[in-house]
Amino acid sequence: MGFFERNRDELVAKGIDPSRLPPGQYHTDRFPVLHVGDVPTYAPGEWNLAVTGLVDQPFTIGLDELKAMPSVTLTFDIHCVTKWSKFDTSWTGVRVSELFARAGVQRRASHVVEHAEFGYTTNLPLADITTEEAIVAYAYEGEEIEAIHGGPVRIVVPHLYFWKSAKWVRGLELCDSDRPGFWERNGYHMYGDPFKEQRHTGD
Repeated sequence: MGFFERNRDELVAKGIDPSRLPPGQYHTDRFPVLHVGDVPTYAPGEWNLAVTGLVDQPFTIGLDELKAMPSVTLTFDIHCVTKWSKFDTSWTGVRVSELFARAGVQRRASHVVEHAEFGYTTNLPLADITTEEAIVAYAYEGEEIEAIHGGPVRIVVPHLYFWKSAKWVRGLELCDSDRPGFWERNGYHMYGDPFKEQRHTGD
């Protein structure tokens, strides 16, 4: 029996439904650290987020203003394209849909490009970043998000592979077509559904 089979059997032994684990994934209690480039640091008041593109009222919001908005604390499983999954993670933040409602999304908008530090981008359909679970998160497990995990603020879209949840997010750009981001230009799937194993182009 291989590692992945043993890992699923361990879930069953713990009374955890193994169907929560997408194909090709293994469950871990750890939170592995994976990212492109350096970990940024911010002076107080330096971080902000711009909502741009096909909106009626583009705006930029700072961290304090973001935290003053109505927030949610949600718990869900997350899945990394590098094959680890972590269950029952808790995040606090503002639903992306709340920010888009403030901006006024234009009818032509169909996709969103997340812009993060160092020029990193990732793309996804507008419908996927405006679900009830898609948030601009500023806390993990009740604490500030560690910088290595994307703090002070990251996107969390739990139903897609986690590279679609950009760390150190600085902009959300609404577009009228799908534009590949950093990993998508380098062979990753344009959508990234973990339960369909959409890891790479052609999957």
